[in-house]
Amino acid sequence: MTPITSNRLRSMHGFSTRDGGVSVGPFASLNAGFSVGDERAQVDENLRRLATAARADTLATVSQVHGSAVVEAVGDAALVPAPLAEADAVWSQTVGVAVGVKTADCVPILLEDFEGARVAAVHAGWRGALAHIAAHTVEALAAAGSNPARLTAAIGPCIRSCCYEVSADLAARFSAEFGAAVVTQGRAGQLTIDLVAAVRATLERAGLPPSGVDAVPGCTACEPARFFSHRRDRGVTGRHLAFITCGRKATGV
Repeated sequence: MTPITSNRLRSMHGFSTRDGGVSVGPFASLNAGFSVGDERAQVDENLRRLATAARADTLATVSQVHGSAVVEAVGDAALVPAPLAEADAVWSQTVGVAVGVKTADCVPILLEDFEGARVAAVHAGWRGALAHIAAHTVEALAAAGSNPARLTAAIGPCIRSCCYEVSADLAARFSAEFGAAVVTQGRAGQLTIDLVAAVRATLERAGLPPSGVDAVPGCTACEPARFFSHRRDRGVTGRHLAFITCGRKATGV
């Protein structure tokens, strides 16, 4: 198992690919999602492996609902406890706690205040992008004492504008909210939106400097050997985990 990483983040972190787990069939092999039809024992083992890779005492996740709620993880006796609550972002300032979100086309975002020892993981689909879930997470970190201008963010692999075809109505909503540049024309004139650009704009509006936002390459829909994709696989697929661990340095830092 070799999660994808960003050279901007100093905390232990990663964006998982589909390699390194025990699941089979359409979930092969490192599926992190319980609600997709995979065997629970296999998902449990995959998450245990991911928690170990994160060098975490506990791996905190949430039940994602495409909303704008942000919750804090303070630790748990279990290595992989049950999801904390219905939310789409989770943060922590407890050393040894890894926070994580699950995706299969939606945008995973990892945030860190390395000096302040705070981290966050954010899940943003199109609904979350329009709801500014990333900005709400920055606000939660700021309320705990972090300076947004000193935060660093990494945007992970997700469905890119090359593959994310949308309706004219949704394209218009994104254009009005984030600017015309986030909407392009794809195959046969079909409109597409750039979720990464929308998330980047949200983070910069929330106070992060442009140099503090890294976009890790990778389109989940384009690369079936590396990534699960809900859209490409018509819903029968696994979930990736994006994780970051509070107070634990990345290897080599």
